[in-house]
Amino acid sequence: MFVIATAGHVDHGKSTLVHRITGMWPDRLAEEQRRGLTIDLGFAWTELDGRRLAFVDVPGHERFVPTMLAGVGPVPAVMFVVAATEGWMPQSDEHLAALDALRVAHVLVVISKADLADPAPAIEQVRARLADAPVALGTELDQVRAQLLALTRRLPQPDRDGDVRLWVDRCFTVRGAGTVVTGTLSAGTIRVGDELEHAGRRVTVRGLQSLGRDVDAAGAVARVAVNLRGVDRRHIARGDTVRTPGAWLDTAQIDVALRSADTLHRQLVLHLGSAAVPVRVRPLGTAGARLRLTRPLPLRVGDVGLLRDPGEHRIAAGIEVLDVRPPELHRRGAARARGEKLATGRVPPPECAPAAELRAMGLPATGHRVGEWVVDPPWWAGRRELAVTTVRRWAADHDIAAGMPLEALRQRVGLPAAELVSELLDGTGLEVADGLVRPPGTGLPARVDKAVRTVEEWLAAEPFRAPEADELAELKLGSRELAAAVRAGRLTRVADGVVLGPDAFTRAAAILATLPQPFTVSDARRALGTTRRVAVPLLERLDALRITRRDADGTRTTL
Repeated sequence: MFVIATAGHVDHGKSTLVHRITGMWPDRLAEEQRRGLTIDLGFAWTELDGRRLAFVDVPGHERFVPTMLAGVGPVPAVMFVVAATEGWMPQSDEHLAALDALRVAHVLVVISKADLADPAPAIEQVRARLADAPVALGTELDQVRAQLLALTRRLPQPDRDGDVRLWVDRCFTVRGAGTVVTGTLSAGTIRVGDELEHAGRRVTVRGLQSLGRDVDAAGAVARVAVNLRGVDRRHIARGDTVRTPGAWLDTAQIDVALRSADTLHRQLVLHLGSAAVPVRVRPLGTAGARLRLTRPLPLRVGDVGLLRDPGEHRIAAGIEVLDVRPPELHRRGAARARGEKLATGRVPPPECAPAAELRAMGLPATGHRVGEWVVDPPWWAGRRELAVTTVRRWAADHDIAAGMPLEALRQRVGLPAAELVSELLDGTGLEVADGLVRPPGTGLPARVDKAVRTVEEWLAAEPFRAPEADELAELKLGSRELAAAVRAGRLTRVADGVVLGPDAFTRAAAILATLPQPFTVSDARRALGTTRRVAVPLLERLDALRITRRDADGTRTTL
């Protein structure tokens, strides 16, 4: 199917021409038929030489330009109508400016009412503005049909396997069926039974029509009417979308390139697809701008739209979306630098982003894959080098700490998710345990090593006489220093402030096994040559290690 919109000044015969080509009158509202004036979008279709052509007929009056843009926005080709009786008119200019802004390159001009006036002046005016567009006379329907067929042959092939984003241009309720929306499907394929998404909620395709016929599937480009289950008619309207779930990101702030920009006011209306959304404009240089939308839209890099000043009835600029997740502009000079980047017409993709998010942004998932993430290889290598340097510097500044917290490291190196840290550190030789990272083989600082050596000498003489608190304090061995010695394998922690040698549990087990079984705490204390301060927590640790078993009467047995 090929979908073609009309364009042109009011009362130049767009609807009449569509009727003559298709045999269908596109004006469907009683008021339109009574006044002879197109007010809303109209639809008609026909078949030429085996090709199905669907027409979206748009109003030409200046009051209905937003409606015209809703019809033209998703459509790849236009039949532009100029009456021989009046020639080029003000709305002809605005419609042409809109087509230029929307980059609609495939245009056929039809001179209507050529039986009422000499068409030559109108043709000359058209040539001055659309030099490359073919021109046909509306009085010569065979010529018009031939040119329409030639137009369809020039249209690019649509991506029928792409993600669906159907811009809704009409919605209504059918008794017994429920909510129905219509639109021009410009990419992807919709099938009966598909799950789509609207406003963050899943909806189901209950039924599907194209050109008035029930179909099981419709692929782009096509006019479709979709019967939806899961959304009430009151909650969906023109300018909304139904789309592939999870494949689009709603955004309310975008950076855009400007084309044919006129004077930009701060408050304009963004027209994209069938949507018309008020925006606040912040120019960034002469070729770019940041737009803050009053409501989010599912946009991708490369989307094309226009800015319009509704008060002055003019197209202010054409836009191309360059970034749907633009950075904040807080630091001095950031706006100027951003403007320079936008002026190139291309914004580099994120250095690190989930593959699904890149897809939703309209960007290729090229780079190094790290799980579900895609990273820029040079950036990733730089983060890895920074991580190693950061951890070693942190270890030098915190010489008795267990290691640098992973979250602190993540923030220092600028990773967006904690799950990336372990992947970043893989192959660096850094040790990761219990949420901490440290250089391998980290030893004790000299001051702590000397104190621990003194404790080791004491324990060599009396293995189970743990140093007292005042002795540890004199050696300046606090809880952090003792923890560092335990991590280094120099000491064993039995309880708070109670440390023994690294083989304390093995040696204690060997001694206790020689006692008559079962034995008491006092028996163990005497056999080990220690005090209750050490014996009680030592036995509890042995119980936990299943070296000993505590019986109901308080005695113990070695296992």
